[in-house]
Amino acid sequence: MTQKQKGILCILAAAFFFSLMNVFVRLAGDVPSVQKSFFRNVVAILFAGILLLRSPETVTLKPGDLKYLLLRSAFGTLGILCNFYAVDHMVLADASMLNKMSPFFAILFSYFLLKEKISLVQAAAVIAAFIGSLCIIKPSGQTMEFLPSLIGLTGGMGAGIAYTMVRILGKRGIKGPFIVFFFSAFSCLVVLPYVLLNYHPMSGMQVLMLLCAGLAASGGQFAITGAYCFAPAREISVYDYSQIIFSAILGFFLFQQIPDMFSWIGYLIICTAAVGMFLYQKNQTAA
Repeated sequence: MTQKQKGILCILAAAFFFSLMNVFVRLAGDVPSVQKSFFRNVVAILFAGILLLRSPETVTLKPGDLKYLLLRSAFGTLGILCNFYAVDHMVLADASMLNKMSPFFAILFSYFLLKEKISLVQAAAVIAAFIGSLCIIKPSGQTMEFLPSLIGLTGGMGAGIAYTMVRILGKRGIKGPFIVFFFSAFSCLVVLPYVLLNYHPMSGMQVLMLLCAGLAASGGQFAITGAYCFAPAREISVYDYSQIIFSAILGFFLFQQIPDMFSWIGYLIICTAAVGMFLYQKNQTAA
């Protein structure tokens, strides 16, 4: 098996694990999104902490690193909270697709924050992705339907900014496990006062579902890290959109959810934009 094939298998596994995370979050029932995110991140802290303890390298922060770590953590926390809310109030595949708007937001914020140029192809992909997201959001003026969609899209934006910060931190030499550990610890500390003051009693099954969500999220993090170790992003990143397929299948069999026609059109537009951007970046690298 080639390195690229291993990378593809890993990124498909990551997409499946993140789909499972969303399923477990929804199965946890009427627990506030903030409380769900707390339990999800507690598990992530444990996994990332074990990796850091086993690593022979020490973490040394340079001046300015803390600022980007805090920005990554703040927007990452926003992304998780919004995504969990969307998962609880929308069709699973719709919530997953809105969260997958993050690469397009990352392009925009890389332009504003990193001064990286946007080509015409990338600009067209971003515009197409927003059109596709409107098909999913369906802004009809009905607050009960529109609000979860808008929050889901905000989650994708938060994740996009967070990934931009990760890119900056990577260039500054900060290792992935420490970024994950810092983010998870930050997120837990931020939501802890709310959880303590507004704790929602949970059954044993709900606790189990949230722990499973944390395990699935950690599995996804390990798998996607392994994927990008085996192969560069330009060769395998498009396979991450398989999460939409996994979410649609799991949503149908577990929750009897069937996305409507406009949602499917939105999926098609966004995935086409992602594939087009993927092929463009691959050709640019090859040239």
